[in-house]
Amino acid sequence: MHLTIGYLYATGMNVYGDRGNVLTLVQRCRWRGIDVDVVERGVGESSPLDHFDVLFAGGGQDRDQVAVSQDLQSDTGRALVDAIENGVVVLTICGTYQLLGHFFKTVSGEILPGLGIFDATTEAGPRRFIGDVIVDVHLGDEVMSLVGFENHSGRTYLRSCQPLGIVRVGAGNNGADGTEGARYRNAFGAYLHGPLLPKNPRFADYLIQLALARRYGEWHLAPLDDRLENAAHQAMVERVRRRGRIKSGVL
Repeated sequence: MHLTIGYLYATGMNVYGDRGNVLTLVQRCRWRGIDVDVVERGVGESSPLDHFDVLFAGGGQDRDQVAVSQDLQSDTGRALVDAIENGVVVLTICGTYQLLGHFFKTVSGEILPGLGIFDATTEAGPRRFIGDVIVDVHLGDEVMSLVGFENHSGRTYLRSCQPLGIVRVGAGNNGADGTEGARYRNAFGAYLHGPLLPKNPRFADYLIQLALARRYGEWHLAPLDDRLENAAHQAMVERVRRRGRIKSGVL
């Protein structure tokens, strides 16, 4: 059994440990005896993407986001759209999440066009949202909480797009409507750095299971000993409680 992960824009879009998401997917597969290859793709490298099982892209600096926006208007963007429509599992964080929407409007008023995969738009706001985040997520029969760290000035507003989850703590998409991230088919976007997946093993496994189901048909993962991962998750929740960073009063 084998999966191939494509790491898009690995050099420039890799802040706040986002590469750790790829490392987590690889390790959780290998612990189960699933072979994994990782192929990094940069700006200007254009070829079909639907042979990948999982695609990941992280956040980056403004200059890198400009370059990625331009690249997504080329064959790479069309290949990514085709891959998503064909059910490839995609996870995008922060800057690349914004560019899967229709556009990102910078603080200077420049419009960086996106792909429109997510029916959403983003514009830079007057201040940054920085801090721990807890999100309630419903994915099929799965109900889980995600923890992460946000650091963004972008305000993302969903239109008909389904959010990834509902914020319990933190700003999420825009600090106003209580949503965090977006989802379309097997593509997911989020503002959660940290990185996201090491402290959220159930979500990591959900992505792996989607990829296996697409490649091999219905598949159920063998359980792992996630005591350390769950302890990291709970430690972040407890840190939020101690600091009193409560948005909705749930905690």
